[in-house]
Amino acid sequence: MIRFLTAGESHGRYLVVIIEGLPADILLQPEDINRDLARRQVGYGRGKRMEIEKDEVEIISGVRWGKTIGSPLNLIVANRDWVNWQEKMSIRKEDADTSLAVTRPRPGHADLAGALKYNQKDIRHILERSSARETTARVAVGAVCKAFLEKFGIHFFSHVKAIGGISADLSKLSYSEIASRAEKSDLRCADEEAVKKIKALIDEAKKKGDTLGGIAEIVVTGVTTGLGSHVHWDRKLDGRIAQSLMSVQAVKGVEIGLGFESAERFGSQVHDEIFYQTSSEKGKSRAGFSHKTNNAGGIEGGISNGEPLVVRCAMKPIATLMKPLKSVDILTKKPVEAAVERSDICRVPSLAVIGEAAVAFEVTRAFLEKFGGDSLGEIYSRYEDHLKTLENF
Repeated sequence: MIRFLTAGESHGRYLVVIIEGLPADILLQPEDINRDLARRQVGYGRGKRMEIEKDEVEIISGVRWGKTIGSPLNLIVANRDWVNWQEKMSIRKEDADTSLAVTRPRPGHADLAGALKYNQKDIRHILERSSARETTARVAVGAVCKAFLEKFGIHFFSHVKAIGGISADLSKLSYSEIASRAEKSDLRCADEEAVKKIKALIDEAKKKGDTLGGIAEIVVTGVTTGLGSHVHWDRKLDGRIAQSLMSVQAVKGVEIGLGFESAERFGSQVHDEIFYQTSSEKGKSRAGFSHKTNNAGGIEGGISNGEPLVVRCAMKPIATLMKPLKSVDILTKKPVEAAVERSDICRVPSLAVIGEAAVAFEVTRAFLEKFGGDSLGEIYSRYEDHLKTLENF
């Protein structure tokens, strides 16, 4: 069983990740992870912190000579701004300074609920860990998972579908075109006309001291049939993916395939008809069942059906507003304006990359449950047997 644990605060010295359950012999170098860490930090509407932080991972254990060795993988990402926070975030009792306490909770943030839950009079104890900075660690986990899945021809891309109600028109673009254009865009959006409108909206929000949310889409190609299961609620692949994405800070909705739109159509307009091709037809390398549409988003009954996984997640506007909303001081109980932390105007482009990581972990988890083994070669042998079984079904 693969699992991971993250630790660290937003302005702490390090973010730390431990991944347990990875098989041996996965090719892995820091650069494989750093690419995604850099992608997470790019995006029109990001704040000043991205000019300070240039996230890079250090692999502490679990890799030797460029390959995983089967033991837990330990990764750390240093906070380059730590020099300015080492006293404020010190672990030493004698460094305590109550004048630094944050007592004005932000509407829409974990500030108040967390302070009440943990009985804390300084909201910094809550906001440091509930910050989206934690997603840096999860992106590192996803990068490791993608390095594993690449061996089996499984690939990921993500893009921005909408920000602030402005939607991209991608109806005439293939997956490869969307992926290519998104990677070249500082909004991770494949529609240039939508990009112009969205940037103008982000600029407007910045002037108003406001923030914007939006929708990101993650697509996974090369996923074989049979990941996940219908037999128990906690083994359904779509349920796991939805839970993982909903755990990302500020995400308030997840849909797979047509999602909510399927509730507005007739069944004949929703369900993907089934076809079969032999290996000789249309140059297919393997025989098998297929669909000409993918309204299900690659998952039926909690099980992958061989089509690309298509997942979307909706992010609410960031809770830190430069023109803060009304709040109440948790100590005096008097009306105040909410606290202002260094923040962004829009994080939807980074959500797309974070979403890739969240989905990559769940696909890896389901993949290892289906084809599990202690080494890459052992898993690959079982995977090939599975493909032959599908071909001869």
